[in-house]
Amino acid sequence: MKKIIIIGASSGLGYGITEDFAQMGWKVGIAARREEPLKELCQKFPDNICYETIDVTADDAAEKMHSLINRNGGMDTLLLASGIGKQNSDLQNDIDTRTTLTNVVGFTRIVDAAFNYFKTEKKAGHIAVISSVAGTKGLGVAASYSASKRYQYIYIDALEQLAHMQGLKIRFTDIRPGFISTPLLDGVKNYPMTMTTEYAIPRITKAILKQKRIAIIDWKWAIGVALWKLIPRFIWKRLPIKN
Repeated sequence: MKKIIIIGASSGLGYGITEDFAQMGWKVGIAARREEPLKELCQKFPDNICYETIDVTADDAAEKMHSLINRNGGMDTLLLASGIGKQNSDLQNDIDTRTTLTNVVGFTRIVDAAFNYFKTEKKAGHIAVISSVAGTKGLGVAASYSASKRYQYIYIDALEQLAHMQGLKIRFTDIRPGFISTPLLDGVKNYPMTMTTEYAIPRITKAILKQKRIAIIDWKWAIGVALWKLIPRFIWKRLPIKN
């Protein structure tokens, strides 16, 4: 039986992807800060789901993840689906700090723990993360969020090189969704090309199963990102992007 650990499984994409892998018969270890949704998933799939409450910003997050891996009987794939983001044109420090702690510090803590697990166990592994198309260029209305997603791109690139240097058989998948109707977008309107979770989840699950290196969700966003990258800096800074 294949084994996956999903961090950030209490809502949105993580919750739906957990259901997908459990229905496929995988052994699934899930984690998030909120316990009730995790219990709910365990009740739905009592034979192949176990859980642990983990706050990725806490110092004990890696230790708790290793405990979850043990109870899950091991790990073949890690999916890191936790993340936060909010528009912050006023640059409120508490918003930027929380975003950075989760999307940079917490991200690094969990991905490092997974990398070292596969290295210590001397086994092939797969590390998949959900980043965002927002890392393509800096968004003025969401500076810390877009910067944190860019960090995730680069960090995965670096770990891929490090794995090769150390002779480790670790595969990496960077999943970059466009805007999706999840709790992350609550209270914000008029995002372009917004997808439903019902549309996005099976496409993300497929990208994980295929171990795609970079998966932009979906084709419209793949075209949009390609064009986005071509915008010169002197034009980009003049664009009045609000949503």
